[in-house]
Amino acid sequence: MKHLKIVAYILFTLVITSCTDTLMGDEGKLDEDIYLNYQTVTDLELPFEDEWFVVNGGKTHFEGAHHFTSRGGGERYAIDFLIVQDTILPDGTVRKKNYSGDWRQNENHFCFGKRLNAPADGKIIEVVNTIDDNQVGTTNNNQPGGNYIIIDHLNGETSILAHLKKGSIIVTQGETVVKGQELGQAGNSGSSDRPHLHYQLEGTSGQLRGLGLPAQFLNYYEDDIIVERGEPVSGQEVRKN
Repeated sequence: MKHLKIVAYILFTLVITSCTDTLMGDEGKLDEDIYLNYQTVTDLELPFEDEWFVVNGGKTHFEGAHHFTSRGGGERYAIDFLIVQDTILPDGTVRKKNYSGDWRQNENHFCFGKRLNAPADGKIIEVVNTIDDNQVGTTNNNQPGGNYIIIDHLNGETSILAHLKKGSIIVTQGETVVKGQELGQAGNSGSSDRPHLHYQLEGTSGQLRGLGLPAQFLNYYEDDIIVERGEPVSGQEVRKN
């Protein structure tokens, strides 16, 4: 129940419309059972330090705003992460918030500028690093991914990290990376109205509109409980072991 309240509060104060409005994939008819039961091949770890909150994630409409937004598209099964902290409100109550001070400033959002890492070994096949970060509350739908990185894991799967901070990406196309290697920083670029990380696993299309796949991460904490292999779901707070 605690986490349902957190979800309701975060979704009330943070409406990330961007990812569900854009990056749409094909509208073809695919056998959903294949993907609901899909087992991730790559040994993934969470792509960040510290503890992050799952805003959207899961395989149902309730759990993830991305669910079925595009049947077979890259956004299906995608996960949105940000950082929340206990904040004392003027009336003395404690709430989970994703920012302090003026919410309109990117720098006041706890995840903005935070380090992001490679979730697994692979080769960088695409990088965009020059898109301006949005003013909070606005989006850039003309460049939906904003600053993003695509990693080919060389096993039929690729990872995409999107909406990164302008100029923060420190890897280049063609470079080989290893799990945990620093890639860049969380931002608010592209079709994003608040700072957050958009992560998605997909096939090897090498593009934002590829086939979305469920992403199972290894060896992480979910609400302080160790998980050997699992898929982050909306409302959880997760961190690497």
